[in-house]
Amino acid sequence: MQSRLNLDTLLDLMYQATADTLYMVGVAALFTLLLGLPIGVLLVVTRKEGVLPLPRVNMVLGLLINIGRSLPFVVLLIALIPLTRLLVGTTLGSTAAIVPITLGAFPFFARVVENALDEVDKGRVEAVLAMGGSGWHVVAKALLPEALPALLAGLTLTVVMLIGFSSMAGVIGGGGLGDLAIRYGYQRFDDQVMAGTVVILLLLVQLVQGVGDRVVRALAHRR
Repeated sequence: MQSRLNLDTLLDLMYQATADTLYMVGVAALFTLLLGLPIGVLLVVTRKEGVLPLPRVNMVLGLLINIGRSLPFVVLLIALIPLTRLLVGTTLGSTAAIVPITLGAFPFFARVVENALDEVDKGRVEAVLAMGGSGWHVVAKALLPEALPALLAGLTLTVVMLIGFSSMAGVIGGGGLGDLAIRYGYQRFDDQVMAGTVVILLLLVQLVQGVGDRVVRALAHRR
C-alpha cells in the first residue's frame, strides 16, 4: 500500500485539481451554450407549425440530438479520442477533456432550450407576427426574453451536469478532481484524497445550484 500524502502536498494537489475542474467546466459551459442555444431555437422554429418551417432540417437536428443524448458519457469519452487528438493534439489533460465534455452536454442543453421555449405564451408570438415581425423577430423579441428564467434554470442544471462529466473525464486522464480521485484516491487507496475530492465536488455543485437559483428567482420576481 502506498504511503499517504503529507498535508502540504495534498492541499497543493487539491488546489490544482480544483482549478483544472473549474477551467474545464467554465470553458465547456461556454461552448455548450454557444452550441446548444441556437440548436434549441432551431428545433422550435423549424417545426411544421414553427415561424420558420423547415421540417427536414428539424428532423435531422432532432435525430442528431437524440443520438448525442443516448450515448453514455463514458462511451463518448472513448469514442471521441481520435477527434480530441485531431482538435487539440492530445487526449490527456484538462483542455483535451473539454471536447468530449462539450459534445456530451450540448445535446442535453439543446433539449432544455427547446422545452423552455415551448412554455412561452403563444400569444406573445402572435403579437410579434401581427405587428409585421419576422421569424427572427419572434425569437429575439418574444421567445428568448420570455423564456429567460427557464433558460437560466436549465443552464444551471447543465453546469451541474458538466461538473459530473469533468469528474468522469478522469477515467482517460482528463485532469481535475476526477483524475486526482482515480490516481491517488483509488489507485493508491488514499481515502483522504477520495474524501477531499468528494467534498469539493459537493461544494461546487451546491455553489452553482445556489447561485443559479438566486438569479432565476430574481429574474422571475422582476417579471
